[in-house]
Amino acid sequence: MKALIVYYSYTGNTKRIAQMIQNDIGGDIAEIETVVPYEGDYNTVVDQGHEEVKRGFMPQIKPLNVNIKDYDTVILGTPVWWYTFAPAVKTFLNNNDFSGKTIYTFATNGGWIGHTFKDVSNACTGANVKPGINIRFNESSLVTSENEIKKWIEKIGD
Repeated sequence: MKALIVYYSYTGNTKRIAQMIQNDIGGDIAEIETVVPYEGDYNTVVDQGHEEVKRGFMPQIKPLNVNIKDYDTVILGTPVWWYTFAPAVKTFLNNNDFSGKTIYTFATNGGWIGHTFKDVSNACTGANVKPGINIRFNESSLVTSENEIKKWIEKIGD
């Protein structure tokens, strides 16, 4: 298994989990970054994110330092923005072909996950999308137990 952990993180929570996964299974890691960073306080960005999700907006993202074609397994990390993946993740998914790849998704959020996993599955046509994990935070404090996360990580590559 050649694994890539790719994630988008606005507050740092998703990055924290991506690094935890890399520490456990190895593999390469890449961060999805928007060309134009989100600015303003948290509530301003939440409002902007809501509008972007409603419109199906896909912000321009910076090129990754890896080639997706080189990997058979992609571990995708996204914060939940209005019940789905973040707009930057939408851009990433739209710009890549995941046919024949195995996808594992982890979603970080402080509330309801909504239809995030279904949306990832729909966006990854031709991929083998495995069950994801919903990882809850209360601001920057992890609510989901690390034990539960570790059990999910152990299933990667099985």
